This record gives sequence, structure tokens and C-alpha cells, in this order.
Amino acid sequence: MAAGAGAGAAARKAESVLEAPPQQEQISHTKLSAEDAWNLQQERMYKMHRGHESMHVEMILIFLCILVIAQIVLVQWRQRHGRSYNLVTLLQMWIVPLYFTIKLYWWRFVSMWGMFSVITSYILFRATRKPLSGRTPRLVYKWFLLIYKLSYAFGVVGYLAIMFTICGFNLFFKIKARDSMDFGIVSLFYGLYYGVMGRDFAEICSDYMASTIGFYSVSGLPTRSLSDNICAVCGQKIIVELDEEGLIENTYQLSCNHVFHEFCIRGWCIVGKKQTCPYCKEKVDLKRMISNPWERTHFLYGQILDWLRYLVAWQPVVIGIVQGINYSLGLE
Repeated sequence: MAAGAGAGAAARKAESVLEAPPQQEQISHTKLSAEDAWNLQQERMYKMHRGHESMHVEMILIFLCILVIAQIVLVQWRQRHGRSYNLVTLLQMWIVPLYFTIKLYWWRFVSMWGMFSVITSYILFRATRKPLSGRTPRLVYKWFLLIYKLSYAFGVVGYLAIMFTICGFNLFFKIKARDSMDFGIVSLFYGLYYGVMGRDFAEICSDYMASTIGFYSVSGLPTRSLSDNICAVCGQKIIVELDEEGLIENTYQLSCNHVFHEFCIRGWCIVGKKQTCPYCKEKVDLKRMISNPWERTHFLYGQILDWLRYLVAWQPVVIGIVQGINYSLGLE
């Protein structure tokens, strides 16, 4: 009996010794650094997907087909029903990033999003009032011009920070590559996102204000005739003559001979994304308006923002549709 008990105790001791290494390995994993934990996660992901090459090719083909179909549908929608397309796209850009940032606990973005939404809602409220105050157009364009310049600055800083990290200059300042790259990506995201949002809201406000003043109509003829000394964007009198140098701003004349406050027509064309005269809808020569080569970078930046609105608004929807198809077909 004693010998049997001794043998059983020895067996249990041996089993405990054999089970000890996995516990030590689990403890060591909990003590890994963030970089080592990320590498371990990538290694596990690689092992899990090894041998599934044919399935991956099928998933890529599905993604490309859905991407092409979605692009055709969106282009047709934009050409046939541009107003509804812009409104739905703006709603997508406003809601989709908020959902993901709350899900990922990015409270800094949520706080900035809330502050931007509150101020922009007030500006939108002022722009849609009837009768329209004479100070409202300038208030609207000043706010969205500020957003535009800040987004431009954040975008440039973010791009430079990313290139700074790729070239390895962060090592001279003893900055970790991950920290500098994260700063660059976040700054670039803030710049592009709020730049797109600001331009879209500015376009909506521009349409409302110009329609309320009466010198502009989205479809049809204006409800008021334009005098020679009235700005069609803000509806206020033009004091400075064309050949005079103004103390605050100058007067600008388009190729159609209609005159405007320089700040108003720049806000209308650059910030409000309008490329026609607010009164007669003749095409505006933006190259003549933006004669300064440094200002042309702002115009190019605006074109980039218009292109990126598809990625911000509709790319998550396309990816969601692709994931739904993959799930229904049993592809993982």
C-alpha cells in the first residue's frame, strides 16, 4: 500500500513538472513588449491562413468585382441625381468614422468631432434662416475657410511626418518610428477628413444663402436682377471700385463682367466648390483667379479632397458588402 501510494505521488509530481513549461510560456507571453506581441500576432495570423491560397484568390476577385460595380453605380448616381448623392455621401462621412472611433475608443477624435459638429450646425442654422442677415455669408465663409486652412496644414504636417519616418530622420531626434508614424497618420487623417467635411458643408451653405438672396438658383433663373454695385454672393453693396486698392479687400470682376467682393467670390469658388458665376452661371476661369502659385496648391488640395470623399464615405460600405458575400459563401 505504501509503495503504491509513493508511486502515485511520484507520478503526480512528474505530471506537475511536465505541465509547468506551458504555464511559464503563458506568463512570458504576458510580459512581451508591444512590438513583440504584434509580431507574435502576425505570426499566428500567417499560420492560420497558410494553405488557403485558392480561397484568398477567390476573395480578391469578389472584392475587385464589387469595387468595379460600386464605382459604376456611384458614378451613375452622381450624374443623374447629384443632390441626393451629395447628401447621402455627407451623411456617410459624418456617421461612419464616428461609429468606428467610438468602437475603438478614440475619444480624442470623438471630442473634436463633437466640437466641429456643434459649431458647423450653428453655421448651417444661420445660413438657412430667412431673411438672411447681411453678415451671415462672411461668417460662413470665414469659418469654412478656417477649417480649410487648418485641414491643409494638418495634411501637410502629417505627410511630412510620414516621409520623415520613412527616410529614417526620426533616429536623429531619438523618436521611435512607431510614434512618429502614428503622429503622421493621425495628422493626415484629421486634415483630410475635416477638409472633406468642411468643403461639403460649405457647398450646402453656399447654395442655401445664394438661393435665399435671390441672385442664384440651382436650377432655373434668378428671382432678382443684379445691380452693378451689388455682390451676388452676399447681397451687399460693393464700395471699392475695380481700379482702387481696398483697405480690407478688393473688388473682383469675372470674365462675364459681374463684380463681387474678392473674399466672397473666392469663398464661393474655392471653399464652396462652385466653378460658375453666382448670377449668370458662366464658367469661371480659376487659373486667372488664382494667379499666385502658392495659392494654386490650395486648389489642388481641394481637388484631392473631392477625390478622397469616395474613400472616406463609400469604401467602408463596399468592404462591408464584400464581407457579407464572403460570409454567405463560407469564405474566411
